[in-house]
Amino acid sequence: MSGTEIHVETGTEIRQLRSMEEFEDVSRLYATIWGTQAAGGPLPAEVMRALAHAGNYVAGVYEDGRLTGASVAFFGEPMGTTLHSHITGALSGRGNGLALKLHQRRWALARGLTRITWTYDPLIRRNAHFNLVKLGARPEAYLQSFYGAMDDAINGGDESDRVLTAWDLTVPADAAGPPDHPGRVPHGVRNVDGRPLIGPTDADTVLVDLPDDIESLRRKDPGAARAWRLAVRHTLGGLLAEGARVAGFHDRRSYVVHRTA
Repeated sequence: MSGTEIHVETGTEIRQLRSMEEFEDVSRLYATIWGTQAAGGPLPAEVMRALAHAGNYVAGVYEDGRLTGASVAFFGEPMGTTLHSHITGALSGRGNGLALKLHQRRWALARGLTRITWTYDPLIRRNAHFNLVKLGARPEAYLQSFYGAMDDAINGGDESDRVLTAWDLTVPADAAGPPDHPGRVPHGVRNVDGRPLIGPTDADTVLVDLPDDIESLRRKDPGAARAWRLAVRHTLGGLLAEGARVAGFHDRRSYVVHRTA
């Protein structure tokens, strides 16, 4: 596929990036989104330059010539099948995050790849809903403190637990369907007045609730945020380690986890 897509109806353009000036713009945009100093953003411009030069995916979305989102991915294991999407960031409220992921999907398929993986913080509800419901991706593994200590505005004061998530590109992009409705099943973690209550996880299907807004909670009540981190790490992490699978995300707040037979 061409590295450039123009969406006339929305006035946006998505294109692969080539120049240091473009990569520096992305680095500044990421610093804005993640709340860091411009020089301390999550990905330096020179690294993006090297990745793009080596044939990896570095793309930006523009609205009337202004960069409003970008995504960086590189080839991963198993080689020849997988693209690992390291970072995707977009200014909120424009739908450009989804546009970038769909562009990335088409780019990967054009190169014969069949899956895209990435990591995300399992406590952030909007990311879980986006990944599992809008895209149809599924968590595969729980990675404890994956990036070590982080001091940006989003992650600061918390451990960097992540879930490794895979997007099966052999399934049509519009086939994610509605969120899984689990019916009446027990909660492995239940949100009770903003605090996590750990329950049994021995049923065939278990719900794992998330906090309403973990990013605000980190600032306002670090103790409660820490309790959520440990509860989800223990429950969701433990279930995934035992071979359970996340089947969906219910009501924008709960992982639906199925035990394997």
